[in-house]
Amino acid sequence: MTLPHTETITTFAEEKGERLDILLAGRLDGVSRSRLKALILAGHVIHEAAQGPKPLTDPGYRIAGGETIAITVPPAEPAAPEGENIPLNVVYEDDQLIVIDKPRGLVVHPAAGNWTGTLVNALIAHCGETLSGIGGVRRPGIVHRLDKDTTGLMVVAKTDKAHKKLAAQFADHGRTGPLTRGYLAFVWGAPDRPRGTVDAPLDRHPHQREKQAVRQSGREAITHWELRETYRNDDAKKAASAPVASLIACKLETGRTHQIRVHMAHVGHPLLGDETYGTGFKTKIAKLPEAAQTALGSLGRQALHAYLLGFEHPVTGEHLEFESKLPADLGRLRDGLKS
Repeated sequence: MTLPHTETITTFAEEKGERLDILLAGRLDGVSRSRLKALILAGHVIHEAAQGPKPLTDPGYRIAGGETIAITVPPAEPAAPEGENIPLNVVYEDDQLIVIDKPRGLVVHPAAGNWTGTLVNALIAHCGETLSGIGGVRRPGIVHRLDKDTTGLMVVAKTDKAHKKLAAQFADHGRTGPLTRGYLAFVWGAPDRPRGTVDAPLDRHPHQREKQAVRQSGREAITHWELRETYRNDDAKKAASAPVASLIACKLETGRTHQIRVHMAHVGHPLLGDETYGTGFKTKIAKLPEAAQTALGSLGRQALHAYLLGFEHPVTGEHLEFESKLPADLGRLRDGLKS
């Protein structure tokens, strides 16, 4: 167990008038100004005066010069989640970041109902102390997320510098910067044109709080889509017949919760397997080829995969881009739809 340690410094005459937190940040290696401010406010910085020790609890205290100040630095608190030996499919890793291919069923970060068994627990075990405190206690290193049952590529920061720069790229959503995110979705029916954009604001559903909905009072949400494949059932392979399902590729200009799922349902093409936004399409299952019915019946999730991720490396500036093949369950669904 790491014990607290105390550092004692003497201020110089030329440091008179300097702020306490700024002076300490310059004198103490490895302790950030934000942490020093917290230590000051908590009474861990002591002024050793002739009349006796006195806590300095104001970060803006002005140095008089010639003072002796003692700083007690407690051991860094570990990230609240504990590391767990959960296998990770690592696509790329260096000392600044890690890219993983997330499987279905894996929650990204701890929250009510999922305090263990998350991607964060796995990352803490895999990366060790390098993740501690980066981006928040509950979400160390996380700069974006995928739904529990959405598979595919994610990047996680391993240093503060990487976190700050990656977070800025994701905040921009690729509008002016290098970020690219691509998703593959199997949807009911097929759009009537090869590509398009859904521009519809999203907010919480007014009556079902676990859902999102298109609402004019919501936040801007923009999804660009492109038709990749269409599928017809065995009895309707004629060119004039309407496709029963299709594969579309989506790119996001914003990053709202359930964005692709809500947007595609909004335009009449909810995702296959989506029990939240596609319930009205259950009767169409019988129109699928038999092999596709079997694959969809065992899928147990929305048919969505984050297949493409590109970004600028936060330190080297190199453009990195990764692609992920369809996971086995979606591969079986695709094969069944094409049969």
